[in-house]
Amino acid sequence: MLKSELKLPLYHEDTSILHAGCEENRSYYIPFAPGERENSSRVELLNGKWDFRFYNNPFELEDFTETGYLYKDYDTIPVPGCIQMYGYDRHQYTNINFPFPYDPPHVPLDNPTCVYHRSLPVEQMPKGQKYYLNFEGVDSCFYVYINGTLAGYSQVSHSTSEFDITAYIKPGQNDITVVVLKWCDGSYLEDQDKFRMTGIFRDVYLISRPADHIRDFFVKTQLKDNYTKAEIKVEFEFDGEAVPVVCTLTDASGKVVAEDTVKDSQLFIPVEEPVLWSAEIPYLYTLTIAAPDEVIYQKVGIRSVEVIKDVIHINGVKVKFKGVNRHDSDPVTGYTISREQALKDLKLMKEANINAIRTSHYPNAPWFSGLCSEYGFYVVAESDLEAHGATCYYGGGWETYGDLVQREMFAKAILDRNQRNVIRDKNNASVIVWSMGNEAGYSKAFEDTGRWIKEYDSTRLLHYEGSTSQSGGHTNDTSMLDIYSTMYASIPSIEEYLAANPKPYMLCEFVHAMGNGPGDMEDYFECIYSHERFAGGFVWEWCDHAIYRGITVDGRKVFHYGGDSGEYPHDGNFCVDGMVSPDRIPHPALAEYKNVIRPVRAAVVKKEEFTVELENKLDFTNLKDFLTIEAELLCNGERVAAYALGAVDLPPHGKIIIQLPVEKSILEGQSKNAGITIKLNYIQSIELPFTSKGHKLGFDQLFIKESTIPFVKAGGNGPEATSITVEENASKILVTGADFKYCFDKLHGSFESLVIKNQNIIERPLEFNIWRAPMDNDRNIRSSWEMARYDRAFPRVYETWVSQENCVTAIHCRLAITAIQIQHILDLNVTWFIGEDGTITVEMGGKRNKELPFLPRFGLRFFLPREYDSVQYLGYGPGESYIDKHRAAWFGRFDQKVSDMYVDYIKPQENSSHYGCEELKLSSFTGKGIYITAPAPFSFQAGRYTQEELASKAHNYELEKADGTILCLDYKMSGTGSNSCGPALAEKYQLNEEDISFKVTLQFS
Repeated sequence: MLKSELKLPLYHEDTSILHAGCEENRSYYIPFAPGERENSSRVELLNGKWDFRFYNNPFELEDFTETGYLYKDYDTIPVPGCIQMYGYDRHQYTNINFPFPYDPPHVPLDNPTCVYHRSLPVEQMPKGQKYYLNFEGVDSCFYVYINGTLAGYSQVSHSTSEFDITAYIKPGQNDITVVVLKWCDGSYLEDQDKFRMTGIFRDVYLISRPADHIRDFFVKTQLKDNYTKAEIKVEFEFDGEAVPVVCTLTDASGKVVAEDTVKDSQLFIPVEEPVLWSAEIPYLYTLTIAAPDEVIYQKVGIRSVEVIKDVIHINGVKVKFKGVNRHDSDPVTGYTISREQALKDLKLMKEANINAIRTSHYPNAPWFSGLCSEYGFYVVAESDLEAHGATCYYGGGWETYGDLVQREMFAKAILDRNQRNVIRDKNNASVIVWSMGNEAGYSKAFEDTGRWIKEYDSTRLLHYEGSTSQSGGHTNDTSMLDIYSTMYASIPSIEEYLAANPKPYMLCEFVHAMGNGPGDMEDYFECIYSHERFAGGFVWEWCDHAIYRGITVDGRKVFHYGGDSGEYPHDGNFCVDGMVSPDRIPHPALAEYKNVIRPVRAAVVKKEEFTVELENKLDFTNLKDFLTIEAELLCNGERVAAYALGAVDLPPHGKIIIQLPVEKSILEGQSKNAGITIKLNYIQSIELPFTSKGHKLGFDQLFIKESTIPFVKAGGNGPEATSITVEENASKILVTGADFKYCFDKLHGSFESLVIKNQNIIERPLEFNIWRAPMDNDRNIRSSWEMARYDRAFPRVYETWVSQENCVTAIHCRLAITAIQIQHILDLNVTWFIGEDGTITVEMGGKRNKELPFLPRFGLRFFLPREYDSVQYLGYGPGESYIDKHRAAWFGRFDQKVSDMYVDYIKPQENSSHYGCEELKLSSFTGKGIYITAPAPFSFQAGRYTQEELASKAHNYELEKADGTILCLDYKMSGTGSNSCGPALAEKYQLNEEDISFKVTLQFS
């Protein structure tokens, strides 16, 4: 006998029914009983363990509406939570492609379905009391049953749905049953770049309210008299009859500023000499809204947002957004984010000088914007709307970008999703820009929606990046948009826009922070600071997205990304693209960004006088009220003096020239060849919620005098007969000195062994090296590199000969770096000079084949014994540094362990190179050492993983260390860039030159 099954209404495939039984949208607030301040007796939180059953499709549902139905044999599951984090369904990460057929508004019949149930005890129901059931986030849609009766339906995953269930509940025990579907017609508009998860993932609670109550209110602030006076306007809507309301405004100390009674559903509160809100000074007033039977507390930031002469201003001041894109995301809890988790993000951001957040690509938790108002972040609040998959069906592309949003069936949903975003978050000072969504193309529905937003809320700006693309024959009208925004634009294209168009410009996504990189942050901010209309940008993105899968037997964390759950389609590790790891361990990218957006910038005015120009890059804060400056004098990378410069009186955006108190007597005692730099450290001088006095805000390093260290070549004791003997056959050259014996491989143009004091210090033959383990930011150039066989290159030697002069033995080679089925990559003349003490100088000169793509790197690779575990160097450190990514590093002397010179990216790749080095020494614990110098700065890398190992493994926890230490000495390493999604690596950062000349000396001890 077949089981009785529940037949759901097909609202989830009917674009005309977005919500049923739902209350109208309102701003986010919690009502309190009179006299309450913290814990509201009017709210009953329904989080916790719910009964749960998973079905493969909605047609399998048991009819729980039958009288006497018992929820027996159900599992239990935490609410809030995502079912995939508890073993149901499966994890799936996809970026653009829809994970179901392109068949709007239909979704698969095999549509994973969840039934949630819990009992709701109601002790008594006072006459006239109303009960509202609130769901702050459910993915993707859900049907709500109270005591077996359908009470409502809703969609829009990241928005609040509120149901009046007064008519459905009774005194005593009540059953709340929620049916959640993985897919609905709204899923076509929720194609965000993220793991696709399901369930009741945000808070659920019951609110009891009087029959007549405040339904909604809208707080608007207006500044007057050159921003010295303010007026707060509060507009009210009521449910039932209007009730008397008294509003009291208090300042941050609790002092009453104003008190008045609402008349005709609105109130005007004048504020003399207001303290204005900004991300730097997030001052909040408290508005107490008191009705006879309940009280609402609303934090109010007084501020203005406007475009003046095509430049974005806050409180009449030009501002720059130094922002990031942030998802609600966690490797253990998925979409479910607590305040504590969000505060951890905000703390890390404040520590890194970040001042703005774009809520990509949906409204974050409803209390999140309030946290941003409290702690000081500008928010671009984005609607839950993305339809990127319209570009990917067969025959699709940019010409079909707007296919879904240009269909009339979705017009209502586009407006609804934006209304739910705007109305929910409208009372937060932090929200300064509304975003209509992300990557969905453009249409009349967006134009109509934009007009509604501007009419509803004229106090904020509006942007939508999708408006920059025209498709489907639609001619875009962007007149309602205040900002022109793009993603990943190259700097030349930005300059072109700024020269020809009047609107303020913003990068809603830029410098793709995937893996090792990005390497072009400084370049972008040089452009941002050079143009008033360039308002700034938002790094993609804040954190890596991955699923935590425990730890390996040797203690390494296991994180999975796309494809690791056997899903199709998927986009691999493209979700691992943040400045912090999934568990919020900062990557080098965050340190780089922090110093690029430091609060002060310094430049040398006159080197000989040690005069420096300081520029305050803050928008509202005088430097003297925020930080002090400490200076370090470094000679050849070593600190020889320090100076406490103290506080500098410098207003926002101001510049000042100061003279550093450097004693010339200190410099007179230094070597004439010594390089001289000044490092200015910016130290926070006040206590703030997330950062304390003494917190390091950033630094500048100013080069006063370049070093002129003479390059020492391998040599001997003069014109006497050399003590070196040379033996040669067809394939080898054996060079023997007093304490060394070197065997040179004529077939490969390099040494196969270097025996010093009876120990071979290379465990594999020395190699010419042009390859690196591809970075994520090499994902586009990688195919060209592999087509050119850079990963399989080897030397082809044409001739080798030996000469001896002045007690120096020279091995000369003419060779090419080539590969199977490929023309020459490099043509080189290489000479190895061997001194009487075993010192080796190598000089390489030649030409790169310009028909082939630029090289990842060029240099030598050594395989040393594991005992060489200490590194001392003069160069950019202590973290990894590259030609385009070294603003978090400084030029100095560093002493590190090889085991510490590794960056643990989830997807293994090139890491931990060091740029701009002048001296390098590797030491063993037995006292042996290799000292390396060059006439020009070089890069190096010392580690435990070969580039082949890094390139071959999909996850960091799979890596196997080499037996020894791998040392790469590079003439040059190409930069990192951000081409995993951003523009191609700039030519100035490519190893693209035709003529190459590299000299380096190795001395052994």
